[in-house]
Amino acid sequence: MSVIETMIDIPAEHERNVCGQFDTYLKKIERTLHVTMIARDGEIKIIGPEKTIGQAKSVFNNLIELSRRGNTITEQNVDYALSLSFTENDGQLLEIDKDIICRTISGKPVKPKTLGQKHYVDAIRKKMIVFGIGPAGTGKTYLAMAMAIQAFKNGEVGRIILTRPAIEAGEKLGFLPGDLQSKIDPYLRPLYDALYQIMGAESYLHNSEKGLIEVAPLAYMRGRTLDNAYIILDEAQNTTPAQMKMFLTRIGFGSKVIITGDQTQKDLPGGAVSGLDTALKVLKRIDDIGFCYLTSSDVVRHPLVQKIVQAYETYEQKNTPPPGRRRIRERN
Repeated sequence: MSVIETMIDIPAEHERNVCGQFDTYLKKIERTLHVTMIARDGEIKIIGPEKTIGQAKSVFNNLIELSRRGNTITEQNVDYALSLSFTENDGQLLEIDKDIICRTISGKPVKPKTLGQKHYVDAIRKKMIVFGIGPAGTGKTYLAMAMAIQAFKNGEVGRIILTRPAIEAGEKLGFLPGDLQSKIDPYLRPLYDALYQIMGAESYLHNSEKGLIEVAPLAYMRGRTLDNAYIILDEAQNTTPAQMKMFLTRIGFGSKVIITGDQTQKDLPGGAVSGLDTALKVLKRIDDIGFCYLTSSDVVRHPLVQKIVQAYETYEQKNTPPPGRRRIRERN
């Protein structure tokens, strides 16, 4: 295989952002694509096989354009640009970056960062009910919150309702001090965190006092009809089938529902059936309901989180017996 070399111009103001501190991103691209890269005087020389040089150029051009748009390049951006360079979706990274949902209170744009997240956001726009299924760190709840807050600001819905089952994550906390709100707040903390970051604490409190934004445990949904609302059910893997049916039958006119969950992190008592698993089987043929399955490649937290998710997926695949063997063991 012949070795060739090519040059890429890189604007001086974007060089550090794209190459990383101490050229860490350059070195990652070199290791992944097996090329040699030399940065000097606003240019990058790439040496290697013709195919991988084409991939390296594509990755760099994408990262430079992201930098020009005001993005701070992260290791996750580099990893995802590299992974797309091995597929036919190489040109999709810049299209994904155009889709700005809203901005946080500090002005930071909230937007999908992977193809999986883009499909998730598009499904939310098109469908009345959307299930977002995936591992930790894939942005299921955060993107749903961003879509809800933007719809509320645009007057598309009259209120936002956020709910999740109040179940401990493998620990028994006993009796918590304080009034009822103080007792349920720890279970709803992740929802508050996203609200404060996107909307701001003052705006949230103002709308909460008016009853326009409600954060409540799932048990509070029984007996209600939720019209003209954006409703998010988080941690749906911890619902029972009865709870899930109760929640889905609360939906009224002019409402949109997003249900998020991670099928690998259930906190239900041993042997209990998850309402999320049941709903995915029961509702799969209904056209107005969207199902988005995010994977470890959609993780946008620290790169180590992606490796942890992948390691657990590999471990569970190796240690889960086939259905036939499981039934034989149960009979024995």
